[in-house]
Amino acid sequence: MPYARGTGIRLEKADSGLVRGTLPWAEHLCTAGGLLHGGAVMSLADTVGAVCAYLNMPPGASTSTVESKTNFFRGVRSGNVTAVARPLHVGSSFVVVQTELSDDEDRRVALTIQSQAVLRPGHPRREPAPD
Repeated sequence: MPYARGTGIRLEKADSGLVRGTLPWAEHLCTAGGLLHGGAVMSLADTVGAVCAYLNMPPGASTSTVESKTNFFRGVRSGNVTAVARPLHVGSSFVVVQTELSDDEDRRVALTIQSQAVLRPGHPRREPAPD
C-alpha cells in the first residue's frame, strides 16, 4: 500500500487471525503540540484492519472499508504506536475487525472497529442514476 508506506507503517505479522503493525512517531505526522495526529493513528488502524479483513476474504475477493469508528484514549508524543487487529465477524458480505492500538509502554492509545465489504470479482457495480 503506497499510502501506508509513505506514513511509515510497517507490518510485523499478518495471518487471518491476527495482524500486527507499527507506526513510529514522526514530527510531520503531528499536531501543533507534538502529539501524533489522530488521522495518522486511524491510518494505522485502517491499514492493519484492512489487511486482516483481506486475509479473511474468499479467493479472488477484495475489500473496502465501509465504516470505521475510533475511540481515542491518550496521545502519543514519542516512540511507536502498535496496532493489533483481529476479526470479530467473518461473513459472506462483510468482515468486522477490531484493532487495539497501544504505545511503547503497552498503554491503550485507541480502539477501532471497522466494517469491510467483501467485493467479489464480476459482481456488477451500481452506477449513479443520471441527473
